[in-house]
This record gives sequence, C-alpha cells and structure tokens, in this order.
Amino acid sequence: MTAIKPSITVEYAGNATIIGFTDHKILEEKDIKALQESLMSVIEQAERMNLILDFGNVRFLSSAVLGLLIRISKRIYEREGQLRLCRINPKIYEIFKITRLTKTFDIYDDVESAIEDLSQTD
Repeated sequence: MTAIKPSITVEYAGNATIIGFTDHKILEEKDIKALQESLMSVIEQAERMNLILDFGNVRFLSSAVLGLLIRISKRIYEREGQLRLCRINPKIYEIFKITRLTKTFDIYDDVESAIEDLSQTD
C-alpha cells in the first residue's frame, strides 16, 4: 500500500485500483484541491481504470467533495473505466440520498463487493 499526500492510499486488487481516504474530515478547500490533484494523478496513470473509492475512514465531508466525485466520475467514464464507491458512513450516505447521487454512483457496503461487481462487468 502506497501513501500519497494528501490523505489517500492506493492499492491494487485484480483489475481494480482502490483509493482509500485516510482523513476523517474532508472539509477545507485547500485539502479538497490537493485531494483532486492526487486523485487525478492516479487516474491519469492508466489508459482505462476501474476505480474504487473507499470512504471507510471518512466521517465528515463538504459539499465540494461531491462536486469532486462528479468530476472524477466524468473523467473515469471518458476513459471507458468504471467507478465504485464503498464503505460510506451512514450520515454521509444520507447526503448522497438527498442529493440523488445514489442514482449516479454505484455504492457498496465493502471493498470486496465493489471488486466482485467490477470483475463481473469487465
């Protein structure tokens, strides 16, 4: 597992790249900007990427993160990849439901389920 500043880990499992967020709070604009740079850097390394974003450590996030997720999703799909989200805190999941992002993103309870889904659709 490789740790990248700021606040993500990158792992590989089968055909998936798994990015885990290490911060409990993703609130500050400067942190979100740095997070975007880190995520896009990982995404740009592969021609086609199956990406799983693991929110297991995240307890709080700002609405700007939702916008970042939409931009990431767009970039992944432009490159004919797939995106899965997993381990989203129930309170954060409520925000996804209210904003109807549960219809936009494929969300799983755990990393294993997301990997299994990717292996079936690849």
